Amino acid sequence: MGTADRHRLIGELLRAREEATVDELVHATGASGATVRRDLEILAANGVLKRIHGGARSLLARGDNPGYGQRELEDHEVKVRIAKAVDQLIKDREYVWLDSGSTATEIARRLGNRELTVMPMSLHAVDALAQAKDGRAPELILPGGRLIAGEQSFRGPMTEANVRSLRFDAAVVTPCALNLKDGLLAHDLEDAAVKRAGLESAARVIVASAGSKWHASAVALVAALDAVDTIVTDQEPSPEDLARLNKLSVEVVIA
Repeated sequence: MGTADRHRLIGELLRAREEATVDELVHATGASGATVRRDLEILAANGVLKRIHGGARSLLARGDNPGYGQRELEDHEVKVRIAKAVDQLIKDREYVWLDSGSTATEIARRLGNRELTVMPMSLHAVDALAQAKDGRAPELILPGGRLIAGEQSFRGPMTEANVRSLRFDAAVVTPCALNLKDGLLAHDLEDAAVKRAGLESAARVIVASAGSKWHASAVALVAALDAVDTIVTDQEPSPEDLARLNKLSVEVVIA
Protein backbone atom coordinates (compact mmCIF):
# COMPACT_ATOMS: atom_id res chain seq x y z
CA MET A 1 0.00 0.00 0.00
CA GLY A 2 1.42 3.37 -1.05
CA THR A 3 1.71 6.45 1.15
CA ALA A 4 -1.33 8.23 -0.34
CA ASP A 5 -3.47 5.11 0.05
CA ARG A 6 -2.37 4.68 3.68
CA HIS A 7 -3.19 8.30 4.43
CA ARG A 8 -6.63 7.94 2.89
CA LEU A 9 -7.31 4.74 4.84
CA ILE A 10 -6.21 6.30 8.13
CA GLY A 11 -8.39 9.33 7.42
CA GLU A 12 -11.40 7.12 6.69
CA LEU A 13 -10.88 5.11 9.87
CA LEU A 14 -10.71 8.24 12.00
CA ARG A 15 -13.79 9.68 10.38
CA ALA A 16 -15.73 6.62 11.56
CA ARG A 17 -14.33 6.46 15.11
CA GLU A 18 -12.94 8.76 17.79
CA GLU A 19 -9.49 7.21 18.30
CA ALA A 20 -7.19 4.55 16.84
CA THR A 21 -3.97 3.10 18.22
CA VAL A 22 -0.76 2.66 16.26
CA ASP A 23 -1.16 -1.13 16.57
CA GLU A 24 -4.68 -0.94 15.09
CA LEU A 25 -3.43 1.17 12.20
CA VAL A 26 -0.49 -1.18 11.60
CA HIS A 27 -2.98 -4.03 11.31
CA ALA A 28 -5.28 -2.02 8.99
CA THR A 29 -2.55 -0.76 6.65
CA GLY A 30 -0.03 -3.59 6.75
CA ALA A 31 2.76 -1.04 7.33
CA SER A 32 5.36 -1.04 10.08
CA GLY A 33 4.89 0.82 13.34
CA ALA A 34 7.57 3.34 12.36
CA THR A 35 5.86 4.02 9.03
CA VAL A 36 2.46 4.50 10.68
CA ARG A 37 3.95 6.91 13.23
CA ARG A 38 5.46 8.98 10.41
CA ASP A 39 2.09 8.94 8.65
CA LEU A 40 0.38 10.22 11.79
CA GLU A 41 2.87 13.07 12.17
CA ILE A 42 2.27 14.14 8.56
CA LEU A 43 -1.51 13.89 8.87
CA ALA A 44 -1.48 15.80 12.16
CA ALA A 45 0.55 18.58 10.52
CA ASN A 46 -2.04 18.73 7.72
CA GLY A 47 -4.94 19.03 10.15
CA VAL A 48 -6.40 15.57 9.50
CA LEU A 49 -6.06 14.25 13.06
CA LYS A 50 -4.61 14.95 16.50
CA ARG A 51 -1.55 12.98 17.54
CA ILE A 52 -1.89 11.40 20.98
CA HIS A 53 0.26 8.96 22.95
CA GLY A 54 0.08 5.57 21.27
CA GLY A 55 -2.09 6.64 18.34
CA ALA A 56 -4.35 9.36 16.99
CA ARG A 57 -7.65 11.07 17.76
CA SER A 58 -10.23 12.23 15.24
CA LEU A 59 -10.83 15.97 14.93
CA LEU A 60 -14.46 15.27 14.03
CA ALA A 61 -15.47 13.82 17.38
CA ARG A 62 -17.85 16.72 18.04
CA GLY A 63 -19.38 16.56 14.57
CA ASP A 64 -17.42 19.50 13.14
CA ASN A 65 -17.08 19.96 9.40
CA PRO A 66 -13.93 18.19 8.18
CA GLY A 67 -10.88 20.39 7.52
CA TYR A 68 -9.09 20.66 4.21
CA GLY A 69 -6.55 17.96 5.06
CA GLN A 70 -9.31 15.46 5.82
CA ARG A 71 -11.34 16.34 2.74
CA GLU A 72 -8.33 16.04 0.46
CA LEU A 73 -8.08 12.36 1.44
CA GLU A 74 -11.73 11.59 0.73
CA ASP A 75 -13.28 10.59 -2.63
CA HIS A 76 -9.91 11.07 -4.32
CA GLU A 77 -10.62 8.89 -7.36
CA VAL A 78 -13.97 10.63 -7.82
CA LYS A 79 -12.31 14.05 -7.72
CA VAL A 80 -9.75 12.95 -10.31
CA ARG A 81 -12.56 11.88 -12.67
CA ILE A 82 -14.48 15.10 -12.07
CA ALA A 83 -11.34 17.17 -12.69
CA LYS A 84 -10.77 15.38 -16.00
CA ALA A 85 -14.34 16.09 -17.10
CA VAL A 86 -14.11 19.77 -16.10
CA ASP A 87 -10.83 20.09 -17.99
CA GLN A 88 -12.61 18.96 -21.15
CA LEU A 89 -15.22 21.71 -20.72
CA ILE A 90 -12.64 24.50 -20.56
CA LYS A 91 -11.41 25.94 -23.85
CA ASP A 92 -7.89 27.17 -24.57
CA ARG A 93 -7.18 30.85 -23.86
CA GLU A 94 -10.25 31.26 -21.67
CA TYR A 95 -10.37 33.32 -18.49
CA VAL A 96 -11.38 30.98 -15.67
CA TRP A 97 -12.46 31.64 -12.08
CA LEU A 98 -11.62 28.63 -9.90
CA ASP A 99 -13.21 28.05 -6.49
CA SER A 100 -11.37 26.86 -3.37
CA GLY A 101 -11.48 23.39 -1.75
CA SER A 102 -10.00 19.97 -2.37
CA THR A 103 -11.98 19.31 -5.56
CA ALA A 104 -10.85 22.66 -6.95
CA THR A 105 -7.23 21.75 -6.16
CA GLU A 106 -7.59 18.54 -8.18
CA ILE A 107 -9.05 20.56 -11.05
CA ALA A 108 -6.10 22.95 -10.82
CA ARG A 109 -3.73 19.99 -11.27
CA ARG A 110 -5.52 19.16 -14.53
CA LEU A 111 -5.41 22.76 -15.77
CA GLY A 112 -1.73 23.21 -14.95
CA ASN A 113 -0.49 22.72 -18.53
CA ARG A 114 -3.28 24.62 -20.29
CA GLU A 115 -3.08 27.93 -22.12
CA LEU A 116 -5.46 29.76 -19.81
CA THR A 117 -5.76 32.73 -17.49
CA VAL A 118 -6.97 31.55 -14.08
CA MET A 119 -7.98 33.31 -10.88
CA PRO A 120 -7.71 30.60 -8.17
CA MET A 121 -9.36 31.11 -4.79
CA SER A 122 -6.80 29.21 -2.71
CA LEU A 123 -3.05 28.85 -2.36
CA HIS A 124 -3.50 25.09 -2.72
CA ALA A 125 -4.78 25.70 -6.25
CA VAL A 126 -2.07 28.31 -6.91
CA ASP A 127 0.59 25.74 -6.05
CA ALA A 128 -1.07 23.08 -8.23
CA LEU A 129 -1.37 25.44 -11.19
CA ALA A 130 2.26 26.46 -10.83
CA GLN A 131 3.53 22.87 -11.10
CA ALA A 132 3.63 23.05 -14.89
CA LYS A 133 5.57 20.68 -17.10
CA ASP A 134 7.27 21.42 -20.41
CA GLY A 135 7.57 25.07 -19.42
CA ARG A 136 3.83 25.69 -19.81
CA ALA A 137 1.56 27.10 -17.13
CA PRO A 138 -1.62 29.19 -17.02
CA GLU A 139 -1.31 32.89 -16.34
CA LEU A 140 -2.47 33.46 -12.76
CA ILE A 141 -4.39 36.41 -11.33
CA LEU A 142 -4.51 36.37 -7.52
CA PRO A 143 -7.57 37.88 -5.84
CA GLY A 144 -5.97 39.22 -2.66
CA GLY A 145 -7.94 39.58 0.55
CA ARG A 146 -7.76 37.70 3.82
CA LEU A 147 -6.23 34.21 3.85
CA ILE A 148 -8.02 31.53 5.88
CA ALA A 149 -5.58 29.29 7.76
CA GLY A 150 -5.80 25.58 6.94
CA GLU A 151 -8.09 26.12 3.98
CA GLN A 152 -5.53 28.56 2.51
CA SER A 153 -8.44 30.24 0.73
CA PHE A 154 -9.09 33.92 0.06
CA ARG A 155 -12.02 35.65 1.78
CA GLY A 156 -13.42 39.04 2.54
CA PRO A 157 -14.56 42.27 0.82
CA MET A 158 -11.25 42.80 -1.01
CA THR A 159 -11.47 39.30 -2.51
CA GLU A 160 -15.06 39.83 -3.61
CA ALA A 161 -14.32 43.24 -5.11
CA ASN A 162 -11.34 41.96 -7.10
CA VAL A 163 -13.34 38.99 -8.40
CA ARG A 164 -16.20 41.25 -9.49
CA SER A 165 -13.81 43.64 -11.24
CA LEU A 166 -13.18 41.01 -13.94
CA ARG A 167 -15.32 39.10 -16.42
CA PHE A 168 -14.58 35.40 -16.86
CA ASP A 169 -15.47 33.00 -19.64
CA ALA A 170 -16.16 30.28 -17.08
CA ALA A 171 -16.52 29.93 -13.32
CA VAL A 172 -15.81 26.53 -11.77
CA VAL A 173 -17.75 26.35 -8.49
CA THR A 174 -17.23 23.59 -5.92
CA PRO A 175 -20.14 23.87 -3.47
CA CYS A 176 -20.11 22.41 0.03
CA ALA A 177 -23.57 21.01 -0.67
CA LEU A 178 -26.31 21.24 -3.27
CA ASN A 179 -29.90 20.21 -3.75
CA LEU A 180 -32.66 20.93 -6.23
CA LYS A 181 -34.72 22.95 -3.76
CA ASP A 182 -32.10 25.41 -2.49
CA GLY A 183 -29.35 25.17 -5.10
CA LEU A 184 -25.68 25.66 -4.22
CA LEU A 185 -24.70 25.95 -0.55
CA ALA A 186 -21.60 26.76 1.51
CA HIS A 187 -20.70 26.23 5.16
CA ASP A 188 -20.27 29.93 5.99
CA LEU A 189 -21.40 33.32 4.70
CA GLU A 190 -17.94 34.52 3.65
CA ASP A 191 -17.33 31.45 1.50
CA ALA A 192 -20.82 31.79 0.01
CA ALA A 193 -20.15 35.46 -0.84
CA VAL A 194 -16.92 34.67 -2.69
CA LYS A 195 -18.52 31.79 -4.61
CA ARG A 196 -21.42 34.07 -5.55
CA ALA A 197 -19.03 36.75 -6.78
CA GLY A 198 -17.28 34.20 -8.99
CA LEU A 199 -20.37 32.74 -10.63
CA GLU A 200 -22.00 36.14 -11.12
CA SER A 201 -18.87 37.37 -12.93
CA ALA A 202 -18.77 34.53 -15.47
CA ALA A 203 -20.42 33.90 -18.82
CA ARG A 204 -21.02 30.27 -17.91
CA VAL A 205 -21.01 28.37 -14.62
CA ILE A 206 -19.64 24.85 -14.18
CA VAL A 207 -20.41 23.15 -10.87
CA ALA A 208 -18.03 20.36 -9.86
CA SER A 209 -19.50 18.20 -7.11
CA ALA A 210 -19.05 14.64 -5.92
CA GLY A 211 -22.22 12.67 -5.28
CA SER A 212 -21.58 12.90 -1.53
CA LYS A 213 -22.34 16.65 -1.71
CA TRP A 214 -25.86 16.08 -3.05
CA HIS A 215 -28.36 16.74 -0.25
CA ALA A 216 -25.54 17.26 2.26
CA SER A 217 -26.06 19.92 4.96
CA ALA A 218 -24.76 23.48 4.71
CA VAL A 219 -26.23 26.74 5.97
CA ALA A 220 -25.28 29.53 3.55
CA LEU A 221 -27.01 29.96 0.19
CA VAL A 222 -24.77 30.66 -2.80
CA ALA A 223 -27.19 30.61 -5.74
CA ALA A 224 -30.18 28.77 -7.14
CA LEU A 225 -29.59 26.10 -9.76
CA ASP A 226 -30.97 28.29 -12.53
CA ALA A 227 -27.64 30.16 -12.34
CA VAL A 228 -25.79 26.99 -13.34
CA ASP A 229 -25.02 25.84 -16.89
CA THR A 230 -23.32 22.47 -16.23
CA ILE A 231 -22.99 20.12 -13.26
CA VAL A 232 -20.11 17.64 -13.31
CA THR A 233 -20.67 14.82 -10.83
CA ASP A 234 -20.12 11.11 -10.35
CA GLN A 235 -23.71 10.46 -9.33
CA GLU A 236 -26.43 9.79 -11.89
CA PRO A 237 -29.48 11.90 -10.98
CA SER A 238 -32.82 10.17 -10.59
CA PRO A 239 -35.20 10.48 -13.58
CA GLU A 240 -37.25 13.00 -11.60
CA ASP A 241 -34.21 15.11 -10.69
CA LEU A 242 -32.89 14.93 -14.25
CA ALA A 243 -36.24 16.15 -15.58
CA ARG A 244 -36.14 19.13 -13.21
CA LEU A 245 -32.55 19.92 -14.19
CA ASN A 246 -33.47 19.72 -17.87
CA LYS A 247 -36.32 22.14 -17.22
CA LEU A 248 -33.75 24.55 -15.75
CA SER A 249 -31.50 24.00 -18.82
CA VAL A 250 -28.77 22.55 -16.60
CA GLU A 251 -26.56 20.03 -18.38
CA VAL A 252 -25.35 17.07 -16.29
CA VAL A 253 -21.99 15.46 -17.08
CA ILE A 254 -21.31 12.14 -15.34
CA ALA A 255 -17.62 11.67 -14.58
